[in-house]
Amino acid sequence: MSATSTTEETGPTQTGPSPDQPVHAPRDDARVLGDLAPEQVRVRFPPSPTGNLHVGNVRSALFNWVFARHYGGTFVLRVEDTDAGRNLAESYQVLYDSLTWLGLTWDEGPGVGGPYAPYVQSERGDVYRDVAARLLESGAAYRCYCTREEIEAREALLPKGAPSGYDGFCRDLPAERVEQLESVGAPSVVRMRVPDGDIVFDDLVRGEVRFAAEHVPDYVLVRANGEPLYTLVNPVDDALMEITHVLRGEDLLPSTPRQVVLYEALARIGVGPGRTPRFGHLPTVLGGGNRRLSKRDKGSGLAEYREQGYLPEGLLNYLALLGWSIAEDRDVFTLDEMVEAFDVLRVNANPARFDPRKCEAINASHIRLLDTTTLTEALVPFFVSADLVADPPTPEQHALLAAVAPLVQERIQTLSEAVGMVSFLFVDDAALQVEDGLLTAQSGPALTAARDALAGLETFDAASIEAALRAALVEGLGLKPRLAFGPVRAALTGRKISPPLFESIELLGRESTLARLDAVR
Repeated sequence: MSATSTTEETGPTQTGPSPDQPVHAPRDDARVLGDLAPEQVRVRFPPSPTGNLHVGNVRSALFNWVFARHYGGTFVLRVEDTDAGRNLAESYQVLYDSLTWLGLTWDEGPGVGGPYAPYVQSERGDVYRDVAARLLESGAAYRCYCTREEIEAREALLPKGAPSGYDGFCRDLPAERVEQLESVGAPSVVRMRVPDGDIVFDDLVRGEVRFAAEHVPDYVLVRANGEPLYTLVNPVDDALMEITHVLRGEDLLPSTPRQVVLYEALARIGVGPGRTPRFGHLPTVLGGGNRRLSKRDKGSGLAEYREQGYLPEGLLNYLALLGWSIAEDRDVFTLDEMVEAFDVLRVNANPARFDPRKCEAINASHIRLLDTTTLTEALVPFFVSADLVADPPTPEQHALLAAVAPLVQERIQTLSEAVGMVSFLFVDDAALQVEDGLLTAQSGPALTAARDALAGLETFDAASIEAALRAALVEGLGLKPRLAFGPVRAALTGRKISPPLFESIELLGRESTLARLDAVR
C-alpha cells in the first residue's frame, strides 16, 4: 500500500506505509541498520532548557531510548541551548531530573561525559566557528550581504505562485565585489550553497520523501553577529558525535532537506564519519480541536503528571501508544517489553491524539501491577506533601500506609488520589471534617446502633466488624446495606466514598472509631 501527500510549505512527496493503520510486517533490520552492526547504533535526544518538558518531547526521547536499548546501542543526551533568549538557568537541572525520573538514563551527555564532550551546545562555540570557516573555504557555503529589505523587495517581484525564499543573489558575487563589501565592513550572514536537484531520503516511518529543489533555497547557517543557527549546529553535532539515526517529531520534517545537504557537505570536508543519519519522523501529537498539542495546552507538560502521581512506566506506556503498539490485543506493557519488541518500521505515520482519559487508565493499570512495598514507597511523597505523615514517616505511619495501600490500589487512577481517599486515617479525630449533606437527623439511629455494636466487640478485626454491623443495622434495624453503612462511612471517613469500610474501621482502631461516632451522633 502507498500514500502520497504534499506539504505546501516545502513541497515534499512521501511514499510509504498507509497512515490508516500500522503495518505489522516482519522486522527488516537491514533497512534500519544498513551496514551498521546493532551495537553501532547511536541516537540523540537534543532538548532545549526552556522549562517544563513537553510530553511530545518525552515521546521522542522514549522512542530514541528504546531504539538504542533494543539494538544495544548508545543514547546521547545533548542540550541545545544556543538560543540564549529562551533558556532558563534552572531548567537544565529540571531537564536532567525529569529524564532521570522517567528512567530514560543517558549513556553520554551532561553529568556522564563521553568521547564527544562537551554535550551542551553553548560550550561548543569554537567547534561551530571552525566548521563554518571550513565550509566557506570549501565553497559549500558563502557570505551573503543582502539585507532583509532587499530580499523582500526581490520576492515581491516574483510571479504569482513562484517558490519563495532566498534567490541566491550573493552565491556567485565577483571576488572584487566581495572584497569591496568586506573593506567597508558590510554585515553578512553565512549561507549554505544548496545543490541543484531534488533531495530524497528514506524515512523509516514515512518511506521515501522527496523535496523538490525549488523548495529548498540557500539558507542561513550563521547570523551576521556570528551566532550559529540550529541549521548549522544540529547537523555538525550529529556528524561529530557519529549519530546514526535521528528519530524526531514530524514538525521538524521541513528542516530535514537542509540538514541532508549539510551532512553531505560535512562529509566532503572531513567532518564526522562521512555518513548521513537515517531519519524517522514520528507522528504529530494532537490535542483538542485537531491541533498540535502545544506547551500552552493543559496536560502537555511533564511536571503535571509527576504532581498528579502518574507512574513513569504508566506515562511512558501511554506515550508509546501515540504512534506504536506492542500488539493488537493489549495496550499495557512494561518498558522492558517495549525494548524487546520495538520496531521503528511499525511506527504509524498518522497523527496521534492525546487522550487524557486513556492515559489515566493506562497509569491505573500500572498501579495495579505494583507490589505492596513498591506502592507504599510511591505513596510516601504525596502523604508527606499533604502534611499527613512526617518526612520520613515514623514507623507507625509507614506501617499504616503499607496496610492501607492494598485497599486503595484497585480504586485509584493516580497516586495523588490516595491522599484524599485515606487521609481520615492520618488526621486527629477532632480534625475530621464530614462532607456536607452526608449525615442527617435520620442517620442517628444507625450511628447509635453501630456505636453500640462496635463497642462490645472482643476482637476488632474486619470480619468481626462486618458481622457486628450487619447484625445491628441490616438485621436489627431492617436497613438496606446502602442506608445502613452510608452514615457509618461518612462519620468515620468524612466522605461518601472510601476504601472498603470494614477494613478501614479495623485500621482506624476501636478508640478513634468510637470517638468519631460519638462526635457526630
